[in-house]
Amino acid sequence: MNKVVKNVEEALHGIEDNMTIMLGGFGLCGIPENSINGLIKKGVKNLTCISNNAGVDDFGIGLLLKTRQVKKMIASYVGENAEFERQLLSGELDVELIPQGTLATRCMATGYGMPAIYTPAGVGTEVAEGKETRIFDGKTYLMEMAFKSDFAIVKAWKGDTHGNLIFRATSRNFNPLMAMAGKITIVEVEELVPAGDLDPDMIHTPGIYVNRIFQGKDYEKRIEQITITQK
Repeated sequence: MNKVVKNVEEALHGIEDNMTIMLGGFGLCGIPENSINGLIKKGVKNLTCISNNAGVDDFGIGLLLKTRQVKKMIASYVGENAEFERQLLSGELDVELIPQGTLATRCMATGYGMPAIYTPAGVGTEVAEGKETRIFDGKTYLMEMAFKSDFAIVKAWKGDTHGNLIFRATSRNFNPLMAMAGKITIVEVEELVPAGDLDPDMIHTPGIYVNRIFQGKDYEKRIEQITITQK
């Protein structure tokens, strides 16, 4: 089945106000740049965004925060975004901070069709408030629910017309997990090839999880903080 759509506007069709969206990436690595810009242009608002982090002030999800299109962030790390901090402290933005491993595993559980997971992460902290705990082999575990999202938006290095995906290096972070977890999964790729061109042994996410795929363009691939060795 050909899953190619002609552009980002067609790919984002059906995303409306008040929806919950998963956004792949880690820091600024492997983020769906074209789709984020498309959401800004589309003007949808009151979004709940599930992502490892909130980008930076002038790039990534930080751009959606700047335009006040996000009402809630579910994330693990938000330390590089001053606007995020301002909105959080002023009460403009609802925030749920989740341990990174728990965030990843809750995504995985959604993709696997599991309703919940048990994890020791967060036991005895604010993370555990109001949540069920159980003891297994004498150790306390916290029950965390699988995510529910309307769309998952991810970015891959290569993809084919059937939606099979290859992620490159560090961009193989939350992207494969979220691709599996989306009710509708949208993928932008650096290189779109005909079905059959990808080595089956190299495919990270099979096309069965992908609903729409399009050729991205003009990727900046920024670095959050450039650190060099002092001589």
